[in-house]
Amino acid sequence: METNTASSPNDHGNILVVDDDADIRLLVSKFLQRHGYHVHTASDARSLRETLKRFSIDAIILDVMLPGISGIQACRTIRQTSSVPIILLTARSEEDFRVSGLEGGADDYVTKPFSPRELLARLRSVLRRSRGGDLNTTPPDRNRILFDGWVFDTQRRELNTPEGVLIDLSTGEYNLLVTFLEHANRVLSREMLMEFAKMRASDPFDRTIDVQISRLRRKLEISENAEQIIKTVRNAGYVFLPKVTFE
Repeated sequence: METNTASSPNDHGNILVVDDDADIRLLVSKFLQRHGYHVHTASDARSLRETLKRFSIDAIILDVMLPGISGIQACRTIRQTSSVPIILLTARSEEDFRVSGLEGGADDYVTKPFSPRELLARLRSVLRRSRGGDLNTTPPDRNRILFDGWVFDTQRRELNTPEGVLIDLSTGEYNLLVTFLEHANRVLSREMLMEFAKMRASDPFDRTIDVQISRLRRKLEISENAEQIIKTVRNAGYVFLPKVTFE
């Protein structure tokens, strides 16, 4: 485990960079430090876990191809206990890895070789959303939203099942759910969803929005008797079916 204790007087947060390539770790670390971030680094999943135990981390930049346990497996493990924003680093030819990473809970990805400025922009974006500032969607003035017995507290960023079980949401899932709640019973195309939730720009073959919806669906339809909440409308998009009440 490597920890760089150098900190900017305008510290914007603690970032963990995980990559087995020492040159990439050094490049990203120095670039982020110049822009006011405090940076920790790790070369594998074991060092990643040790760093998370020792420090409060605001965001993780995680390479997919790690030795031993892959970055995707590490992402899934992190998501069991934490909603910390995760940005994946992937090769351009690794579409399946990108999709698997998003399904595992990652918030965004940057393809290698990447521009440090693009990485910085995506980091700033996920941090803003996770901290509740400049959200991709604007929650209603009333903090509690009810639907089908579920309770969604936008101020606390908490979602509870009808049985009172707390469901953890990633930043992307949170923003997508807010979008659906604000436009309940209205068919939303994939393009509209990406615009409302300000997701990554997508080409027609990019599966990002479908992966995010699939993840959210699994969390909303956890009980055996659950009615379909997000319905697919063929050749049109998706519609959020339950009646929504704001308190």
